[in-house]
Parts: sequence; C-alpha cells; structure tokens
Amino acid sequence: MLQWVKRKTGESIARYLEQPSRDYRPFSVSDPQTLRRILEPGDVLLIEGNQRVSVAVKYLTQSTWSHAALYIGNALDDPRDVAEPRTLVEADLVQGVIAVPLSKYEAYNTRICRAVGLTAEDRNRVVQFVIDRLGLKYDLKNVVDLVRYLLPQPPVPMRWRRRMLALGSGDPTRAICSTLIAQAFQAVPYPILPRIRKQRIRSYPAGTYTEREILHIRHYSLFAPRDFDLSPYFRVVKPALEQDFDYTQLIWDEDPGHCVRPT
Repeated sequence: MLQWVKRKTGESIARYLEQPSRDYRPFSVSDPQTLRRILEPGDVLLIEGNQRVSVAVKYLTQSTWSHAALYIGNALDDPRDVAEPRTLVEADLVQGVIAVPLSKYEAYNTRICRAVGLTAEDRNRVVQFVIDRLGLKYDLKNVVDLVRYLLPQPPVPMRWRRRMLALGSGDPTRAICSTLIAQAFQAVPYPILPRIRKQRIRSYPAGTYTEREILHIRHYSLFAPRDFDLSPYFRVVKPALEQDFDYTQLIWDEDPGHCVRPT
C-alpha cells in the first residue's frame, strides 16, 4: 500500500512538473526542415524548455538550456513510410526514454552540439546506445528525487546546485535527460567535460620534465544540458550559418514605427 501511495504521489508530481509555464518567449527558432537538413546522427540538440521542471534545471545549472535530446536520423523510421519520422531520443520525466519527431521542438529555442572527430563507427554506437534504452521508465516512487524540482529557485549556495541534480536514488535524476546522452558518449568513450590532471614525466637520459594531461571521467549523473555547449570537444552548429548566409541579402523593415519593443 505504501509503495502504491509513493508511486501515485510521484506520478502526480511528475505530471505537474511537465506542465508548461506561462512566461516562455522563444527568440531564435529554427524550423524543423532547416534543422533536418543540418542535423547529423549523434548530434545533441539542446532545448530551452518551458516546463515547470525546466525553470528549476536552468536555475540549478545557471544555463539557458534545460533539456537535451540525441538526433538519431532515420535509425527508427523511414521518412518514406511515415509523415513524421521519430528522429530524436530523449528522457522524459513522465514517459521515460522515448523517441519523438523533430517537430516537437519547432517552437523552442534550440542549439546543435556536434562531437568533433567522432568516427562513423562510434557515432553508430552512441545512437544505438540510446535506442537500446527506449522504453525505460523512471522509478517515480522516489518522491524525494522529484520534490527538489518543485522549488524553481531552491535556496542553496551556487557550489551545491549541480550536486542537487545527483541527489537521491539516481533514476529520476535522469529526468534532466543529459544523463542518458552523457552515458552514451562515455560508453565510446568520448570526452564531454572531463576533469583534467597534469602529470609531470621525467625523460631519460636528459633528465628533463614534460607534462601530460590525464583525463578523469565525471560521473554521468553530474552532467547537465549546458555541458555539451561548454565542452571544448563539441562544436556549436548554427543552422542559419550553414546555408550560405549572406547578411547583404537580408530585408529590413525601415519603418521605425514597426520596431519590436520589449513586452
């Protein structure tokens, strides 16, 4: 009985957190057709979400980005057979790990992050990693793991905020979605934001010292969507600049009465 009550309470909190907030205003939106032309399998799509949980994640990570999905291309659906192929895999708080069409985020601010130098073989392994986890659900009985997101701005010092994402049992922690993607890249392994330790090495017979960098993998539960944006190993890809952008061809409204003012 107690487990049933915990699960029902967790489901109610999860549904509440997934509700959209009223204050979201997109500023730079790329249409699905443009994104589809630019995206490559293995790309990470960062999203500025508008759910209640998004507000807490953005505050805890001090970032614009609150959600991440992995682009898998046509690994699941043939675009000739379906109108909207499921080309993104994401971790959803209520539904778990699911595949969704690109159009789901057509009204959101997004950013493409691409792993530089990733081999075709490893790219396929990253894609297959998330596909193999489709259908996994979160243990919503762990109510404590969900309650942290009810406070949009929890009163904790900045140095503890990221740690709040990794508290508890670990399953609902993956609700911020970047954990699943971090696991996929670490399985290759491909660096995201590793801890770097410098090691001095003495060379013989000259007796001189050189330094080399030793990378230490961070635990996947500590990754947030913005880490793919900050990573020195991921390139930010902007769709408008990938299509022979020429600013001289832009058409501007010269009527000052039509200037967009803040609302």
